Amino acid sequence: MQQFYLSSLSKNDTEIHFDKNESKHLFKVLRKKIGDSIAITNGAGYRFMATLTSVDHKTCTAAIVHCEEISPDPYQLHMYIAPTKNNDRMDWFVEKATEIGVHAITPIICQRSDRKVVKHERLQKIAIAAMKQSLGVYLPIIHPACDFIKSLSEVKGIACIAHCQDTNKVAIDRLSFKEKSISIFIGPEGDFTPEEIQAAVDANVTAITLGEKRLRTETAGIIACHSISLLYP
Repeated sequence: MQQFYLSSLSKNDTEIHFDKNESKHLFKVLRKKIGDSIAITNGAGYRFMATLTSVDHKTCTAAIVHCEEISPDPYQLHMYIAPTKNNDRMDWFVEKATEIGVHAITPIICQRSDRKVVKHERLQKIAIAAMKQSLGVYLPIIHPACDFIKSLSEVKGIACIAHCQDTNKVAIDRLSFKEKSISIFIGPEGDFTPEEIQAAVDANVTAITLGEKRLRTETAGIIACHSISLLYP
């Protein structure tokens, strides 16, 4: 099954009108025909099954035959992660985190960040494509880049920070999450500075370890996402 995305859809809609780009994709690439069934999500928890009623390279329409509301995850994970020096690695993180199950991503600018400019629109497009490909129905929110220190004041629920300094840390798989909202901070390749780690301590952010190996930023982010998904039933 191939899934499409249309944010404007609501559960009471009966017909779908695709824009020019999606219509061209349906007509020329997928070679869909009138009467074919397709799946669409609005990225807010609904999946719609529809039947194509007109197919053209400029405009395609479909009649909705069924609407299903999918239950959300039992947790809300917000990943605060430093942009990688290589854009492709950050793209990869957003793609895989969306597939695994992340609910919000905020690029954080740290003192040792190699990259301080983030193409927000690019990451949003990657998240949409990953949601469609993995048949997800909840689109993660991609926030604009934010200063690390400022981001510490915005967290909700449980907050954790993964760093490489030799301090007391809790293994992520030994955490007991009683809160629904979880925020995890992943630093740049050069790690958080001692001042940033102290700022996190002052903000009651729990230091965690993701294992004994030294990980790339994007790898650490994926391990964190996957670990959290396994900790909740």
